[in-house]
Amino acid sequence: MDMTSPQAEGPPDGYGPFAHLTAPNVLLYRAVMRAFLLAKERFAVHLRPEDVYAGLSGARPAELDAVVKALDSLVGWGNLRADPDTGRVTAVEDFYRKRFIYQLTREGEAAEEALSAYDEALGRRGALQAVALHDIVTQLRALLVLAAEEEPDPAKTHLALDGLASRFGALADNARAFMGSLQRTIDLHDVGEEVFLAYKDQLIQYLERFIQDLITLGGRIARLILELEEGGSIELLLRAAAAREAADATPQEAAYAGQAAYERWAGRWAGLAAWFLSRDGRESQARLLRGRALGAIPQLLAVVRSLNERRAGRSDRSADFRTLARWFAEAPDDDARHQLWRTAFGLYPARHLTVDAETLAARHARPEPAGTAWADAAPLRISPQLRRTGSYERRGKPRRVEDRQEARRLLAETAAKQAAETAAARARLVTHGITRLSGLGELDPLSFRLFLQLLGDALATWRPGMTHTAATSGDGSMEIRLTAPTDGSTAEVRTPDGNFRGPDHTIEIVDLTEGRGRDGA
Repeated sequence: MDMTSPQAEGPPDGYGPFAHLTAPNVLLYRAVMRAFLLAKERFAVHLRPEDVYAGLSGARPAELDAVVKALDSLVGWGNLRADPDTGRVTAVEDFYRKRFIYQLTREGEAAEEALSAYDEALGRRGALQAVALHDIVTQLRALLVLAAEEEPDPAKTHLALDGLASRFGALADNARAFMGSLQRTIDLHDVGEEVFLAYKDQLIQYLERFIQDLITLGGRIARLILELEEGGSIELLLRAAAAREAADATPQEAAYAGQAAYERWAGRWAGLAAWFLSRDGRESQARLLRGRALGAIPQLLAVVRSLNERRAGRSDRSADFRTLARWFAEAPDDDARHQLWRTAFGLYPARHLTVDAETLAARHARPEPAGTAWADAAPLRISPQLRRTGSYERRGKPRRVEDRQEARRLLAETAAKQAAETAAARARLVTHGITRLSGLGELDPLSFRLFLQLLGDALATWRPGMTHTAATSGDGSMEIRLTAPTDGSTAEVRTPDGNFRGPDHTIEIVDLTEGRGRDGA
């Protein structure tokens, strides 16, 4: 009777469960392991070979024996464990057959979890989660309410901190993954040119929308963090959450569980604060992320410009050589390839020698060895015109110079129209003194876009604790001065495309070009 387990192919070491990744039948081994993972989700512990064969996804082996051999190999590597299958023995002969049932080992399950995490990380593109910023604001406000209580409820405190850490961790991980995938997109590593050109506008709008949310909500989050840190309120909340976690510690860990839990929570809070606050001469992660996102927009536009120039026929050496290689491969014979070579690289014969079809036919009829001296070879006839003028070309009428006055006129009209529209938008935004955002009234689309740019420049300079800021537009034509009131009112700016709402501010917008124009006059 032979009911021993299958022999191991080699002594398993610490990484033995990963050995199947370099084996010839790696796809079959991965499919077998996935079948065991799916069975585990259905609470099935043991599987017979026929069960594994039925659970294989995709292409299956033709014979069950291939699956049995794969199972025995996985047992040898330590991924599976084989136990004698005595449940189906109905005759004496069955005791002499090798029958096993298989189950996942702890090492095999850990290896599959690691491979699943690896596959997920490779396929993850990430996202810039503006919703997570709103959730972080909500959780921080909930912590402020708990900090104001004389004895904060430990359960509510732990739940609020856990939700805050979860949302912040998702925000940081997704932002890191997205910026990595964005750089690969800019380098055209993960996406084709057609796909990139199709969704570039959506990607740029996505970046601009997140940057605006990060500017507005990042400052709010920073202020809430500072409020919690004032007076040590956050430390009390962190210790309450740590004490609740330490209550479930085992007797062996009880002595140091509370301090270890507090250090974990303090580290998480320090990471959150470093993400939104610039301290000790070190810029916050939110500011670095904003800079990376802002820098990605011109990089995306540069890639678009490069692709458009390539499509318009401008010089691209790599594309030209690929096209030339394809032409060489498609040439019907060597004569065509020689002609293509001469045309592509300019390796023509001497210009003063005429080699026409008649000359080539004569050479084929009476070939000359390559070592024949020039004096002994058949002569070549030279055109008398070449001797008289030094050129075969007949001089004709020069090309007519194209008149571009109409195109220049259209460009000048377009530039003048755009300058007039921009000047009108600036004139519409000038406040001629201090006013409220709510007093701007209705803005046309061009004026509204200019207003958003000015407002974004001002908010980008806003720091926690500030009540007043001033900023100049990128072209130096306008200045905006912004002051936060204390009444908490809301402003609404109407546009043809919708209404823009937000906290009201006192505002003053100055057109700096007017002063320069008067000075020049």
